[in-house]
Amino acid sequence: MTDAVVAPVEGASLPELRLKHREDRRISAGHLWIFSNEVDNERTPLARFASGALCRVVGDRDRFLGYAYVNPHALICARILGRDPGHPPGKSLFVHRLQVALALRERSFQTPWYRLAYGESDGLPGVVFDRYGDVIVGQIGTAGMEARKPELLAALEQVVGPRAMIWKNDGGSRELEGLPSYVEIALGEPPEHAWLEENAVRFKLPLGRGQKTGWFYDQAVNRREMLKYAKGARVLDVFAYLGAWGLAAARAGAGEVLCVDSSAAALTLLQESAAANDLGTVRTLRDDAFDALAALRAAGEKFDLVIVDPPAFVKRKRDLPKGIAAYRKLNQMAMQLLSRDGILVTCSCSHHLQQDELIAAVQQSARHLSRFAQVIAVGGHAPDHPIHPAIPETRYLKTLTCRVVHD
Repeated sequence: MTDAVVAPVEGASLPELRLKHREDRRISAGHLWIFSNEVDNERTPLARFASGALCRVVGDRDRFLGYAYVNPHALICARILGRDPGHPPGKSLFVHRLQVALALRERSFQTPWYRLAYGESDGLPGVVFDRYGDVIVGQIGTAGMEARKPELLAALEQVVGPRAMIWKNDGGSRELEGLPSYVEIALGEPPEHAWLEENAVRFKLPLGRGQKTGWFYDQAVNRREMLKYAKGARVLDVFAYLGAWGLAAARAGAGEVLCVDSSAAALTLLQESAAANDLGTVRTLRDDAFDALAALRAAGEKFDLVIVDPPAFVKRKRDLPKGIAAYRKLNQMAMQLLSRDGILVTCSCSHHLQQDELIAAVQQSARHLSRFAQVIAVGGHAPDHPIHPAIPETRYLKTLTCRVVHD
């Protein structure tokens, strides 16, 4: 058995990970991921590296490409952390990354409710931090960042100084990295629930027990844009979770709001938020989304504004045909519930589904029903989810606002 290399902390003495001939082009263009088939295993065998070890990435012509962490057991076997030879990974680099990330958020938001760090887009591949006032919820998805937890926490304390912090390390990507799933308190005594404000509504959310890190900050701008269609409308919010769309519509003057979700726990919190904001026009329905849409149609229900914000239907590229069919079915069922001149807000968080494919699904759904659909707004990520221009994987969210009329 070959002994694994455990990386030292000094940059110059870190072991090398060499790439094959001409496999440095994508990294030189700014991407941060190295795939196992790009490594020159004859000169620098991946098997020699411990999971999470640090290394110096070098091209076939001896050119330094950056510092990275390694996982020899994963398809993405290394991720670049920094390109300055004089600044190897460590607490000081993480402090710098978080200071730069915080500066963007403080320019973009007036209140401390946002995604503080968005993985690769903020130079911290494999980690996200969501901020709920003085509480941080973090999520690590890679072995390299799991090995740097103490340095990440120390940097977070220096830059933000949170009262409490939770690691919610239960994402599906951890299994691919050979990591266990767990939730733990890293700092202080976080409350069971937090309150945040968005679109003049206070929302109660779970810390450590909700979906993802508790809230979906990525849709914040799109939810604000939706408000112009809400006044006086009868609104249906499908896949409502904590009611971010529906309660905002109610605050904006909707005549009636129905929020549909399959989670009883989420709907309980939604109802508590509605009561706390005195939003008596909000009703909830616990059901599978597709079953609920079918039942509402059978009952002859009609809505002026329908919002469908589902989980990802396409998690892997090979699932694309099945996923496109699901988006087409969902949009068709949503359109069947629209009034004669209604607004449909339809979303996809599937990276593998392109925006044009979502538009095509809307068009096909409309034609099947002899409707005419007009895309009147196209939305993407909120500014706390910046897109890395060299990494298309950081762009996943598509939100279309469509007017649908009888043809």
